[in-house]
Amino acid sequence: MLFLTLLTSVVGCGEVREANTGGGNTSKQESGAGNDTLAKVKQQGFVTVGFANEKPYAYKTSDGQLTGEAVEIARIVLDKLGIKEMKGELTEFGSLVGGLQAKRFDMITAGMFINAQRCQAVLFANPEYSIGEAIAVSKGNPQGLRSYKDIADKKDMKVAVMTGAIEIGYLEKSGVTKEQMVLVPDQASALNALQANRAQAVTMTGPALQAMLDSAKDSSLERVADFEQPVIDSKSVRGYGATAFRPEDKSFQEAFNAELKKLKDSGELLTILKKFGFTEQELPGDLTSEALCKE
Repeated sequence: MLFLTLLTSVVGCGEVREANTGGGNTSKQESGAGNDTLAKVKQQGFVTVGFANEKPYAYKTSDGQLTGEAVEIARIVLDKLGIKEMKGELTEFGSLVGGLQAKRFDMITAGMFINAQRCQAVLFANPEYSIGEAIAVSKGNPQGLRSYKDIADKKDMKVAVMTGAIEIGYLEKSGVTKEQMVLVPDQASALNALQANRAQAVTMTGPALQAMLDSAKDSSLERVADFEQPVIDSKSVRGYGATAFRPEDKSFQEAFNAELKKLKDSGELLTILKKFGFTEQELPGDLTSEALCKE
């Protein structure tokens, strides 16, 4: 009788502990919890994803179709895992992490940047793309501009940049003077400054610049392929985006990562990214989310 009483007490404590699991992932019950979401979505045949309606990462088209680079990558990965349907839950970007934690959806597909602060709240898959700065110049790059420092060193060079853009700070910290900057109100004006030779370069993020050049179809301009990313305050400005899961969904993350690696190795990842204005320069390389979370 004493033995049965003690056994009942121990089992009861285990059930209470599992029901009240919060942020820790150390107990046997908790480590097994990561199987729940993956098993659930496989069984039901669909997954619900949180997105913020932001191009080119995740958005709905005019006819209501969910798409974007993060969505289409996830769609293929999930299909390989036997999950054939994806349902979108539109959420403000700043509320995505909270929505994931509240289990309003099963994962975040919004091209979310990996950073140390977010790594405390979510479990990122390995990066699916990277974004850095870029410059466009005249065909053949006659001034030999391959970095912001090159522009700074050649005092007669001018660079077009949008008013209020983060690139202004990057340029200043790279040594480019305000006199060398041609401030413009929008992307079209930046392109016009380059075409009119009022500036010898134009700068913005890689995908934005590529989209602008693709739209302009001006063969007299080119993107600098070997542009050197600026290092600001001892850190590269390049960011990496990824799908995010709840911290306890380790098995879901690992299964996702395994299929994502196959897409990278086969070249299919680049094919998907290109549909949304990305190029080889936006590939994520071999960096893992674990390494990026430590930066």
